[in-house]
Amino acid sequence: MPAADRDRLIRAANIVADAGLSDAFGHLSIRVASEELEITPPLPLRSLTAATGLVALPLTGDELPDGAPREAWIHRAIASARPEAGAIVRAQPPAVAAMAASGLPLRPLHGHGAFLGDPVPVHDDSRLIRDAESAEAVARTLGSGSAIVLRGNGAVTVAETPEQAVALMWVLERSAEINLRAHSVGNAPIVLSAEEQAWWADRAAELLPRIYRYLEGARAA
Repeated sequence: MPAADRDRLIRAANIVADAGLSDAFGHLSIRVASEELEITPPLPLRSLTAATGLVALPLTGDELPDGAPREAWIHRAIASARPEAGAIVRAQPPAVAAMAASGLPLRPLHGHGAFLGDPVPVHDDSRLIRDAESAEAVARTLGSGSAIVLRGNGAVTVAETPEQAVALMWVLERSAEINLRAHSVGNAPIVLSAEEQAWWADRAAELLPRIYRYLEGARAA
């Protein structure tokens, strides 16, 4: 794997942590071949540096490689089901966890929320995803979407690049915050129309890089 790509993934992982989207747990992966990913090791994302070794993660085989996070099954299942997926982020965004615990659907109440689906799919099992069968269930529920909530266990975002996947995780958390605040007022929130959602979704590729640049700037400040 080129050093530039490794550094890119490590930087993305640090940004996830600095944005408050993970705590002690979380991992990112990048596709390096049609049947192989590189994944961050099971360490706090903020602690990763340019010297941190990534773990090669083949998409085949009955066991995970030594050094891989025990939930790397998620990355394998999604990457196998989605050949176009170039990067996957697994994080622990707190407002998303609260939204899932509420039992309310996470729906697009602002433009960027339309990047995530309506509603964002939920894997309705709080247990860790530590086997192929559970991971394949997550991939099926995700389908062709860009995000999935793991009730009681964080969330996953999927994109062509690590930068896009990180930006989507930030959007997911922001959308959950807006949903929680809107529901707290007591009135039924106004959900974007199908036409509005389509308009915003068409602009995701344009806007996600700008969100990532914002997160980079916030980290440097």
